Amino acid sequence: MKTVKRLITAALLITAVYFPINAQQNMKNVLNPRQQNIAAIACLEAKGDLEKLSGAIHAGLDEGLTVNEIKEALSHLYAYTGFPRSLNGLGVLQQVLADRKAKGITDKEGKDADPLPKDFDALQEGTAIQTKLSGAPFNYTFAPATDYYLKAHLFGDIFARNNLTFSERELVTVSALSGIKGVEPQLKSHVRGAKNMGLTDAEIHSIPDILLQKVGETEAYRAKKAIAEVYGEEFKEGEPIENRVFPIGELNTAYAKYFIGNSYLAGLANGEGKLNVANVTFEPRCRNNWHIHHKGGQILICVGGRGWYQEWGKPARELNPGDVVDIPAEVKHWHGAAADSWFSHLAIEVPGENSSNEWLEPVSDKEYSKLK
Repeated sequence: MKTVKRLITAALLITAVYFPINAQQNMKNVLNPRQQNIAAIACLEAKGDLEKLSGAIHAGLDEGLTVNEIKEALSHLYAYTGFPRSLNGLGVLQQVLADRKAKGITDKEGKDADPLPKDFDALQEGTAIQTKLSGAPFNYTFAPATDYYLKAHLFGDIFARNNLTFSERELVTVSALSGIKGVEPQLKSHVRGAKNMGLTDAEIHSIPDILLQKVGETEAYRAKKAIAEVYGEEFKEGEPIENRVFPIGELNTAYAKYFIGNSYLAGLANGEGKLNVANVTFEPRCRNNWHIHHKGGQILICVGGRGWYQEWGKPARELNPGDVVDIPAEVKHWHGAAADSWFSHLAIEVPGENSSNEWLEPVSDKEYSKLK
């Protein structure tokens, strides 16, 4: 145990001494604090991460969002993320407000939506708003009832509430859809809608940076990919989206036969008398073969993205930044990236006399595809 602690401490010292620059310092962002916080709140609501959502709501209130603005954003999202997520989010908001009140914090209630005029025609108003958002008349003739709900309720009743602007509602929607797997067509549609509703190109391109900073790499990846496709920009599938603290290094050609997909290797400390430490980066879906470290183990310190680790005969373990895996000698295992995220970890070899690696069979697509 003492050896493990010494190895981890050494790795952290390497981080501090050789790579002191925070990755977020290089971000380009034009969204103001209100916009940043409302984007984070929306994405975390959609993701269902209630713990981080609580922190995001606290931050939003501290930085200028009103209670009614947050309430409206969470209510707006029931049309995109469903009532369960929306109600969970509103419940978190209630708890945050109660906690802050108990501490003597008075939060600004803010403006509620104005009452609708007596002659308000939700279908007519919603049709006009949907046309503006889509950039052309839109009719969902396959399901006429759904077409009516979209026009009269979503774009009529909900968008008519004027305590969020149309552009703010689209910022909320794009951020939320980035937190949901498998809704790429809708996400791209709302990227276009955000532009049509008044968000600038620079504001739209800032969304992935904010999601990376405040939510996670997977959500930022989805947003950046959708934005690139809408704007016709070059985007390599699985392209990294952050300036990482540790370098990615070179394509790992020497061990390519033991990996499915591309991996990258950056040696950090491998000289005589030093620990052998490397940063290993995996593209989405990339993973190494099952393998065993004989007579010497390995420690993984996760530093970016989302990945997986699995020992033979045991369930796979999801890995996120800050997680540490202590791999004993003689244990058959594999590790790699999630299907929708890049993944990086420091690999620290635990010294052993006459240690060696034994590479075994690949992790099949069938096995890997079971992981969510």
